[in-house]
Amino acid sequence: MINDKQIAIIKKDIKGITANKRMMTALIIVPAMMAVVMPAIFILTVVFVPEDSPDMMEMMTLLGSTALTESRNIQQMLINMILNYIIPLFFLLIPIMASSVMASSSFVGEKEKKTLETLLYSPLSLKEIFNAKILASFLLSMAVSILSFIAMLIFFETLLFILTNEFIWPNSNWLIMMLLVSPAMALISINIIVRGSAKSQTSEEAQQSSLFLVLPVILLITGQFTGIMMLGPHIFLILGAVTALIAVLLFRGSFGSYDYEKLLR
Repeated sequence: MINDKQIAIIKKDIKGITANKRMMTALIIVPAMMAVVMPAIFILTVVFVPEDSPDMMEMMTLLGSTALTESRNIQQMLINMILNYIIPLFFLLIPIMASSVMASSSFVGEKEKKTLETLLYSPLSLKEIFNAKILASFLLSMAVSILSFIAMLIFFETLLFILTNEFIWPNSNWLIMMLLVSPAMALISINIIVRGSAKSQTSEEAQQSSLFLVLPVILLITGQFTGIMMLGPHIFLILGAVTALIAVLLFRGSFGSYDYEKLLR
């Protein structure tokens, strides 16, 4: 249960990020690239590349029948694959990126502002402080992810309708991604980074601990592009269950073995 003092910490942390132009720029530019620019490039490429070109035929071979069953022609098949099989994986990177911006400065920011001692002297336990920091990062990360999804869907469907006079709608992959996988990935990233922030001296140093989460996501995206592994709803559900379990385990031990002396070093 969150108490009023934890809510005060959450509000303070979120306000600190939204008032920081450098951090807000990072929170806007990267999601915009993944949610607007990349989908636009994909759509324009599919629409203006001839269907009988070697590249298009090679892509069709890689896709197999997974997306074809949901489409009437090659162009629809490719756009469907982009919307429902490739772009969702970019929404694994968005919460990792967004959470790293805020979580990395959670304790480092207090150290840099010389407010850490004041925070630790508050009537909150160390666990309550850690949980408040994690929740603040999680709320901001989810806000960025949801707004990015809304922007992506509006832009994607508008551009698609202008170019093809048709709509292709999200499938169940997106429901699993936004309700389960994305929040779980955000919590995993936040827990790891907040722990790193507690013993780091700079925000950049704290952010390095989340880099290993990016590599598996890049491998998944590569697998989708090459046709090695098409992630359907069942695989997304398994991925969500595994990441949610890891997130819960990390959250329960979020403050680890830290004590006041270690945080003040």
